[in-house]
Amino acid sequence: MQLTEKHREYWRRNMRITLVLMAIWFVVTFVVSYAARDLSFSFFGWPFSFWMGAQGALIVYVVLIWYYARTMNRLDREYGVDEEDEQ
Repeated sequence: MQLTEKHREYWRRNMRITLVLMAIWFVVTFVVSYAARDLSFSFFGWPFSFWMGAQGALIVYVVLIWYYARTMNRLDREYGVDEEDEQ
């Protein structure tokens, strides 16, 4: 099956979005949590490193999932591959 230029563009945009969000995930999961150990200030009554690992990262993950779902729904509609068109 040959992919049209429209399909290629859709997948390029999809991969770009995915790579950016995965980079953010990596930074939040490994870089910020590792670097936060050196930050010795209190954040909402807890050490910042604890808060980032226990709460902050989870909030970022939920925002990433929400953003990905919203963006992909828009992209699907733009390229005519959304699920609502199949009915």
